[in-house]
Amino acid sequence: MRTAPRIAYLQLALNIVLFGLSWPIIKIGLEAGSPLWFAAARAALSATAAFALLACLGRLAWPPRADWPIVLSVGALQLACFFAFTNLGLLCLPAGRSSVLAYTASLWVVPLSLLIGERVGARAVFGVLLGIAGVVVLADPPRFDWHDSAVVRGHLWLLLSGLAWAIAIVHIRRHRWRLTPLDALPWQMSVATALLWIAAPLAEPAGYLDIRARELWIGLIYIGAFAGPIATWAAISVNRALPPVVGSMAMLGVPLLSIMSSVVLVNEPITLPLTIGAALVIAGIAIVILDRR
Repeated sequence: MRTAPRIAYLQLALNIVLFGLSWPIIKIGLEAGSPLWFAAARAALSATAAFALLACLGRLAWPPRADWPIVLSVGALQLACFFAFTNLGLLCLPAGRSSVLAYTASLWVVPLSLLIGERVGARAVFGVLLGIAGVVVLADPPRFDWHDSAVVRGHLWLLLSGLAWAIAIVHIRRHRWRLTPLDALPWQMSVATALLWIAAPLAEPAGYLDIRARELWIGLIYIGAFAGPIATWAAISVNRALPPVVGSMAMLGVPLLSIMSSVVLVNEPITLPLTIGAALVIAGIAIVILDRR
């Protein structure tokens, strides 16, 4: 049975709020944990919550062989890489700017589509160019310090997180699903959890999680056990009930809410480059979405 439109719009609003608040809250959590260790703990909590949710719904099932490629690619790219890269970027850059840079995934999809032989309209190419201009403005070239390795790394990590997400999007779009995306979620989260717990001690041997710190549990409980699973469920329900372009356009509210909530929660200033750059990136993504609907 399809979700009633009014409920779907409420779920869409819930999705925007939960994901929009997650960026400054993750920034708070990183005060008490190193990036990869925090990402691994977040994935483990989300996997546990997803398994519990599917068990309560009576829908927990082992994925068929045909769905394992998408389980592995989403688990590795959209979850493990995205969690790790965004945390590494958030360690170096403000939360609001980070959310905008990570949401360039829709822009990355266009050149990836060209690489695999899909048709891309001129309007989508213009949207990508507009988004690139926004990324340049966000970096604030007159004040950008190429000698500050942390700032350079932060921008690169966040753009790479968008690329990893975009590769997963292309695979998701071309995959013939047997399970629903919700039914595949706990297995994808399990893949991400395993990869991140392998990577964390190898890449960050001195990494840590300060389990006595309130900031750690604020971040982990909110994004790992609450916002992640609930927002994912809401997003899947919305995608089944509303036209894809409606959900995609509305989700552009996530980086906007991230910027506003970052002002309140982590005292991030709203600068002119952030305002103009975010506007250009979001406008570019909107053009791409409308072109590829």
